Amino acid sequence: MGIIEIEDLTHPGVEVFAGLTEAQLRNRLNPERGLFIAESPKVIRVAMDAGYEPVALLCEPRHITGDAADIIARAPGIPVYTGSRTLLSKLTGYTLTRGVLCAMRRKPLPTVREICTDAQRIAVIDGVVDTTNIGAIFRSAAALGMDGVLLTPTSCDPLNRRAIRVSMGTIFLVPWTWINTPLTQLHQYGFRTVAMALTDQSVPLDYPPLCREPRLAIILGTEGDGLATDTIADADYTVRIPMSHGVDSLNVAAASAVAFWQLRVNQ
Repeated sequence: MGIIEIEDLTHPGVEVFAGLTEAQLRNRLNPERGLFIAESPKVIRVAMDAGYEPVALLCEPRHITGDAADIIARAPGIPVYTGSRTLLSKLTGYTLTRGVLCAMRRKPLPTVREICTDAQRIAVIDGVVDTTNIGAIFRSAAALGMDGVLLTPTSCDPLNRRAIRVSMGTIFLVPWTWINTPLTQLHQYGFRTVAMALTDQSVPLDYPPLCREPRLAIILGTEGDGLATDTIADADYTVRIPMSHGVDSLNVAAASAVAFWQLRVNQ
């Protein structure tokens, strides 16, 4: 369709970038038609390299022959909407610091079995709803050796716009899917489960038997209340990060990075 210059916010096609909610983009009833929004040329390139299909681009005019030129060349035929910086900031609700947004089609997710079969370390995100935390956990998972990520249905969608932005595109680098069954199911794939929680029975993160386990699933709980009592009771290990200066706990994203590093394979 080529370059389409827009002069107002009613132009057909641009609603995907501002008029649709995250839930509408996700399209739960028809997930094969679901979309998400990736921001910045770097993140968009990572998504394309991972096999995600762009369907529309929104950028400032200067990026058409600049930062977005290679993206446009890789996706011939998609509409490229462009307009003034002021107009685009009104459309999206904020100034585009990187100047480029891309609507992309979701891919079918792998099964839990596919993620677990050859994995040694996986992260399990249970009820984490803050998009910033989701993005940060994925970034740590990718950087610190997690082979996959599983999310319970009460967790935030990893393809939320802000989660993708915070992750710097690492959400596209680590295989992930939803787990709709009890986490004890992971035992059938040979995993020992690790509940990150503060209890009287918690062992320290550097507990020697932990690192010798061939397969670990590290369970991280919601920001306020942490993991449910039943989840902790069903876990093979309950683990705490030793603290100093009277601090009782870390933010879940920070805790994930510490846990992933300590429990990585071949440390």
